[in-house]
Order: sequence, then C-alpha cells, then structure tokens
Amino acid sequence: MKVMVLEKRGGPLQARERPIPVPGPGQVLLKVEACAVCRTDLHLLDGELPEIHYPIVPGHEIIGHVASCGPGVMLENGMRLGVPWLGYSCGECWYCLHEQENLCDRARFTGYQIDGGFAEYTLADHRFCFPISSDYSAAEAAPLMCAGLIGYRSLSMCGNDLQRLGIYGFGAAAHIVAQVALWQGIALYAFTRPGDERAQLFAHHLGATWVGSSNQLPDVPLDAAIIFAPVGDLVPAALRAVRKGGSVVCGGIHMSDIPSFPYALLWGERQLRSVANLTRKDGEKFLELASNTTIHTQVECYPLHAANEALTNLREGKLTGAAVLVMAEVNSQD
Repeated sequence: MKVMVLEKRGGPLQARERPIPVPGPGQVLLKVEACAVCRTDLHLLDGELPEIHYPIVPGHEIIGHVASCGPGVMLENGMRLGVPWLGYSCGECWYCLHEQENLCDRARFTGYQIDGGFAEYTLADHRFCFPISSDYSAAEAAPLMCAGLIGYRSLSMCGNDLQRLGIYGFGAAAHIVAQVALWQGIALYAFTRPGDERAQLFAHHLGATWVGSSNQLPDVPLDAAIIFAPVGDLVPAALRAVRKGGSVVCGGIHMSDIPSFPYALLWGERQLRSVANLTRKDGEKFLELASNTTIHTQVECYPLHAANEALTNLREGKLTGAAVLVMAEVNSQD
C-alpha cells in the first residue's frame, strides 16, 4: 500500500510502499477513502509535539470502510467508519472513570503515536471508531473527525445562554462550529489575520454578524470567544473582547507563548481555559447533531501523493475550509 510518512523533524513527508497491515486483537483494518489535513499535522511536522517517534504516518481525520477485523471484533466488511484523534485510552485511571478519557495519561493518538490515515489502509481500535452516515461523501465527512469534534467541544466549554460568540482563526474547525452556533441562534463574530480577505468573505458567506481582523474589537462585548489560531498574542485580544463573566477557550493542541497582560483583562470573573483532545461521548453527541442539522463542510481535495502540497497550503493560509486527501480522483467540493 502507498503511505506518506514523516521520517524526520521538518519533513517533508516521503512517499513509501508498505505491506498492508494485519489487524490484531480489537483492531479493524480500514481501506481509507479520505483523510482531512489538520493544523496538528503541521505541529507534528515541525516537531512541536512532545516525544515524536519516527517514522510516523500522520492523519487523524479518517473515513474508510472495514476491510477486515482482528480477533474479538464483529463488524461487517464494507461498514463505513470514522477514526478521530483519540485512538486509545486505558479505561482504568481516574480520568477515564470520570468521563475525562481525553486527559488519560496513557492515551494514544492517531497520526501521532499510532500510524494514521495518510495511507491507503490503516489500523484502528474498533472501540474508538464512529459509524459514519452516508449523508456525507468521504471527503465531506473527514473534517468532522477533528475540526468538527474539537469545534464542538470548544463550543460546549463556552457556557450556556450564549448570544454572541467570537471565533479567532477562520479555518476548518471554525467553519464547522460556526454553523453549529448559528443553528443554535448564536450571533457569530469572526476574527481573521489582518488582510485575510478570503477568510473574511468566507465568514460573511456563512452568516457572520461581524467580520474583522484580530486586532480589532467589535462594537459590543462578546459572551465567549474560541481561539483556533495557534497564536498566543490572541489570548489578551480575546479577553479584551469578552464581557465580564465571559469565557475564552483555546481550541488548539499547541500555541505560541502567551504574552503577559494586565490582570484587569482577566478580572471580572472572565475565564480562560484550554480544550484537550476529545472523548468518545463528544463524538457521539456531535455526530448526532450533525445528522440533525445541515452542517456543510467545504473541502479542497488532494491526491495522497500531494500531502506536502496540502500541508503547505494550510500553513500559508491558502485554504478555504479544509484540505482533504482522497485515495481516488475527486474534484474539489464547495
């Protein structure tokens, strides 16, 4: 099978041929249809995640069909599954026993500690896979596995009774959670890099009430803000934008250093918190919500061998929505 492998810090990914793996106990072998490209893949490429062991196959937003099952797994061949970032948790520690498996110290993550979906086939623990509706094409469903799930968890951390939500960084996760927020009747305020007209037009198109650059303030205070861009300078900017008692949620796995800021920005019972990974319950709730709403993922498709191009375009802000690697020729969808 063909794979794209990260063999050293900084990359680039290398195209390699590997034998199709055989599933072990509890595992399922998936024939990959599509795998979305995430900013976390850039953090992996740049060596910004701890204890990376090379070589590793990136990709943690996987849609595929069951090709075969290992001992103890009873799934029909051809069943469509999605594989998210969380690939394993111990099920025994305090966090796992208190519905916080995302914080398990023995957790393992797809495309980081487990070979992921930048490949024609991949192995996964069947307990951490989700059935995927046929309502979505494979390319459309792939971003739901991380951009959608992390966006959903970030939104749930913002509190209840939201009327105005700010989103900093309008990419793959933002364009999905924006649709959820609008469906819930929340007014959307979109913050982009200064001069990023493409992202600002995209936010307007989705129905944002206000669109501006990250160095601007809207004319009304926000109830909460989610930061998806991995830029520490945005934390004090977002705190300035939220009302007293409001929340700022950092939705990424990595962020540049947060600069010092006056305590007055945090005072007034404002809350600052991070989101770490996801739980299977998050996935179940979000996918049920997605099936009951009209979430539309905007994707730009690339063949597997163009993974480096997709990563470069993500890094340079040239994407509208999400980049998705597909294992067959597929036209870009919007």
